[in-house]
Amino acid sequence: MYYVYILASQANGTIYTGVTNDLVRRVSEHQQNLTPGFTSKHDVKRLVWWEPQDSIEYAILREKRIKRWRRAWKLKLIESANPQWRDLYLELF
Repeated sequence: MYYVYILASQANGTIYTGVTNDLVRRVSEHQQNLTPGFTSKHDVKRLVWWEPQDSIEYAILREKRIKRWRRAWKLKLIESANPQWRDLYLELF
């Protein structure tokens, strides 16, 4: 299983879209700033949206498409499933 996910710094804040085969591990890495880059620089740690995919090819394609979307479309995607922008990380357990 593969996952496309969106992290945010806060509600309606800076957002980041990624893909992984281990969502719990990857979000934990973001939250602990284990990987230098965009998310650690902009304090983007809150898991606000995720979607499972059966294949890595489709997961990467979906991630790339979402990254090209306008910000308003990304916000609508997040808010359609998570209107309070709560951190979904703990719900994974």
